[in-house]
Amino acid sequence: MLFFISFLVPTLGQISKGKVVQTQIQSQALINPMGENPNRNASIYLPPGYESSTHSYPVIYFLHGFMGDDTMLNFMAPLLDFAISTKKIRPVIVVIPDEKTSYEGSFYSNSEIFGKWEDFTAIELVKFIDENYRTIATKESRGITGHSMGGYGALKIAMHHPDTFSSVYALSPGALTIVREYGPNSDTFKELSRLKSMEEVNKSYFGKVIIAFGRSWSPNPNKPPFYCDLPFEYWGEELIVHPEILEKWHANMPVHMIDENLENLKKLKAIKLDWGRNSGERFTQMCQMFSQRLENVGVKHFAEEYIGTHTSDIYTQDGRIPQQMLPFFDFYLNFEN
Repeated sequence: MLFFISFLVPTLGQISKGKVVQTQIQSQALINPMGENPNRNASIYLPPGYESSTHSYPVIYFLHGFMGDDTMLNFMAPLLDFAISTKKIRPVIVVIPDEKTSYEGSFYSNSEIFGKWEDFTAIELVKFIDENYRTIATKESRGITGHSMGGYGALKIAMHHPDTFSSVYALSPGALTIVREYGPNSDTFKELSRLKSMEEVNKSYFGKVIIAFGRSWSPNPNKPPFYCDLPFEYWGEELIVHPEILEKWHANMPVHMIDENLENLKKLKAIKLDWGRNSGERFTQMCQMFSQRLENVGVKHFAEEYIGTHTSDIYTQDGRIPQQMLPFFDFYLNFEN
């Protein structure tokens, strides 16, 4: 039995290794008046055999989470090597752009004053990769994915750009709607109403997330020190709701984007999202709501709850990336030139 298994599971020495390269893109879309760097790094995984062949490859764009950056591809590369060697996926290029900001995360959104991060991702980045690497430069050979904030970004960008990406897989996506810690009656907005500086905000995780939402979806250059409007605030113990700001947030949250983007969603070849059962009620509630809304309007998709947390069982050999996400793209992407 052990002799038989040795043929099925390659040892570390037998696994062919790809190569991670880092490049920098000078973005026009990200030029902004608020000091965010428009020159962005991107890490690219080139599969085994890339440098010795003339073959062209499909591309998977992976979007990192809040507080992350493109260097995560360095620890993901062994998972990609493993998945290719064990035939979970055929050789593929994987790209992770650095979209970390001074406020920790762009949410892959076009902000009026902090930069057009969606345009950078869906237009400039894709153009750069197609021009500089041997890609199969068609939507049928492009997929987009990501974890947490990146899962949110993948869904949003796929909904807006079905002529660029054919399929999307969101790993534990966040920011799909306003619930729980994001909601008006949470401690988050009560706390934010008392804070007077970004130094104070940076001590609160959910405070940082909410300010990142605001800078992404409702920026206001005339409102220091946070430079954004928020849909909820407290005057003492009284909740004040700003419906015009709430409308801007809903326009950028996938649960509320479905009706306006229904035809685009139906153009996508495949849609999947997953989430850990123990990731917290915020994530499970948002993901279930998004899946239910898709089902209600007739958008075919896959939705899966698994036993795990928001971060467990994803970046391991038996985790979601090599066992579910990459096989999903192996099935739905076109690998032929």
